[in-house]
Amino acid sequence: MKTKDLPQNYHLDSMLIHGKVNSGNWDYSHHLVPPISSSATFKLDSVERGAQGFTEFAHSGEPGAPDHKPIYIYERLGEPNKNILEENLAIAESGEMALTFASGMAAISGILCTLAVSGDEIIHHHTLYGCTYSLLKNWMPRFGIKTTAGNLFDLDGLKKLITPGTRVIYFETPVNPTLELIDIQAVSDLIREENSKRGDSRKLYMVIDNTFATPVCQNPLKLGADFVVHSLTKNIGGFGTDMGGAVIGKRFIYDLLLLYRKDFGGVLSFHSAWTHLVYGLPTLNMRVRQQERTAIQVAEFLASHPLVESVNYPGLPSFKDHDLAKRQMKDPEGHFAPGTMIYFVLKGKSPEARKEEGRRMMNNLASDAYTVTLAVSLGNVKTLVEHPGSMTHSAIPAEDQVLHGMEPGGIRLSIGLENPADIIRDLRQALEKQ
Repeated sequence: MKTKDLPQNYHLDSMLIHGKVNSGNWDYSHHLVPPISSSATFKLDSVERGAQGFTEFAHSGEPGAPDHKPIYIYERLGEPNKNILEENLAIAESGEMALTFASGMAAISGILCTLAVSGDEIIHHHTLYGCTYSLLKNWMPRFGIKTTAGNLFDLDGLKKLITPGTRVIYFETPVNPTLELIDIQAVSDLIREENSKRGDSRKLYMVIDNTFATPVCQNPLKLGADFVVHSLTKNIGGFGTDMGGAVIGKRFIYDLLLLYRKDFGGVLSFHSAWTHLVYGLPTLNMRVRQQERTAIQVAEFLASHPLVESVNYPGLPSFKDHDLAKRQMKDPEGHFAPGTMIYFVLKGKSPEARKEEGRRMMNNLASDAYTVTLAVSLGNVKTLVEHPGSMTHSAIPAEDQVLHGMEPGGIRLSIGLENPADIIRDLRQALEKQ
């Protein structure tokens, strides 16, 4: 994306509403809201124009230039709503390009299978979202891609894991669900040192899942990451109505990634693209800021409650990675932005006892709370609570969960837009019933 295509000296929250100055993807200059495209196939003026469209596909040249007019042929190849959304996602993450997918997992699969080929290796942090863990452990080996789990908090240990076959280093930060932080800049420096010994054809790349932080709480690309992935279903979508995923980052991979999406078919629907474009991105900054203010209050309440053993929230001074959080988790204006997610554990004499206490509290919330809903997912306008060990991370063996810092009774709380006093009221009532 070229700088001249972007407005100068405007804040990100304004740019997420208005997008680029000029877009070649659709002339909607007389529409206050981009019109929804609901056609799976497009009329062609001639056989020659159709042939030109297929010739141009995944041979991008300069598709971001204002005068470029895409030839739309079939929705799986591209259509206006997706393309405009992708322009705006690239703005949000300061990326050279963005490509959307049908889900976050489709986006993760896309970038990993595009960067790595048979014989390559992916090193990943030992704690991951359960479906990502399953992708790496159960499916990548079928493609001849080796996957190695490591402790990415330990940079010396990470350096020892890297081999000539290593192609990608992949992680989440904040880590799902524990909210521990991996130092993006430090990993970037390590990769830069490693790449100084390699040729261009064997470069090592960093891919980060930035779903928890969102683009308005953390910008990994500015800290040295090559690509970020998002589940658009979460904060960026915000309302829990549409699934989606995105890869944002360096331009060189765009055409190959586009071919991957076409052939594997994980294409974001036009309706979901329009929803994320019109409702999700324009309200992202406003929603996250309010949720963040509430999260701080809720985290402080939980940390002070006598039945709570520990609270992981980057905004608390007691958080073990608090200093790193203040350096790394910043909004576009440079202010500390600790996010909207909380992970906490109730007191108990043993892991089994803590798990039972957590189970009981979540069932109390499910049956009695008005503002806290027992449901997977996150980043919703509604506050959601879930048990990672038996739900979102159940693909990870229980012994591995414990080994890598996940408490059997750990509770993940995604803060919504409800009044903070009401969320705290429901949490207090659930704790009183323990």
